[in-house]
Amino acid sequence: MTEKKKRVSYTADFKVKVGLEAIRSDKTIHEIAQLYEIHPAQVSQWKKTILDQCKVVFEVKRGRKSASEHLDLDQLYSQIGKLKIELDWLKKKSGINLA
Repeated sequence: MTEKKKRVSYTADFKVKVGLEAIRSDKTIHEIAQLYEIHPAQVSQWKKTILDQCKVVFEVKRGRKSASEHLDLDQLYSQIGKLKIELDWLKKKSGINLA
């Protein structure tokens, strides 16, 4: 009988390494695929993914958070407090002791 090959999952570091090597264009896609023993289509896909997603790295804005972000967080904490008080009251009234 023939044994089924198990699907190989590669780490993100490995994918980046191979993709960046393909971007550098020192070698052809087929040479890179042979070197790392993977399919050439995989190399091309990883290269394309890196090129498509690289702009995200520079889109992250640095600096202080806006006042609205702080306000949203304060509102959420306030709501959590109200819900905890309601839950405690309901437990007391119902006589349930969940510890």
